[in-house]
Amino acid sequence: MANNAPIVGSVVSLWRYPVKSMMGEELNAAEVIPGGLVGDRAYAVVDSSDGKVASAKNPRKWPQLFDFRAALADPPRGGVKAPSVRVTLPDGARVDSEQADVHQMLSKALNREVILSALADRRAAIAEEYWPDIEGLDYRDTVTEFGLPEGTFFDCAVVHLLTTSTLDRLRMLYPQGRFEVRRFRPNLVVGTASGEKDFAENAWIGQTLAIGDAVRLSVTGPCPRCVMTTLPQGDLPKDAGILRTAAQHNRANVGIYASVLQGGKVRRGDSVRLGKPTPSGCRGEPA
Repeated sequence: MANNAPIVGSVVSLWRYPVKSMMGEELNAAEVIPGGLVGDRAYAVVDSSDGKVASAKNPRKWPQLFDFRAALADPPRGGVKAPSVRVTLPDGARVDSEQADVHQMLSKALNREVILSALADRRAAIAEEYWPDIEGLDYRDTVTEFGLPEGTFFDCAVVHLLTTSTLDRLRMLYPQGRFEVRRFRPNLVVGTASGEKDFAENAWIGQTLAIGDAVRLSVTGPCPRCVMTTLPQGDLPKDAGILRTAAQHNRANVGIYASVLQGGKVRRGDSVRLGKPTPSGCRGEPA
């Protein structure tokens, strides 16, 4: 992509979620490979009774996942198995994936028999999603199943981006709501022009994004939202208005999905440039 391509913003924060549906870790830099940010969704909790992957998309079954925090023990490297992960439990205790009793400790904390599964150990997986009774969603007040892309713990695409202008727009539409980054679990947050309050990334769908000197992404589609955005986490309260606002004003979409055209290092502060059109098409929300 030419250096004279228009700059649409810069990376203001980077996030990796080592265990699916648990709180993750904010980064200053990350390596991007065809499978996304190295170490992202490298592990998942799996229900021992039915083999389904635990997802905060079904809070009736997994009401506590956002009370767990995960961080990789060492910097991950592309092309090799992820390092062990350290999980902080809701009561503050910590468990490492290398511990012999890791499955028992997680099972006790979740009140359900589970195992902690590494991505390298699985090829296909199924998770469940609860749809709240909010107008504008594909389903209402029901639970559906969905398959994860083979060999991954992602719900859909490998990279998720969100702009500050979208958050500002949502805050303007629903000032009572706390539209914070952690509700939406992006990998990259792109700071757009000061004062811009619009769903800026909608216009990037089908385009190429150049992040810094090396990384090139193909924006494949919008990111449809679900009940996860309404759940309490930390000091954020439960708030159905978060999802209702997105459904009323942007077809329940917040942010965009992307695939990796060219990997490399991405750093906080990197410029983001908008380039030529690319193929598109993907639906689902990051858990």
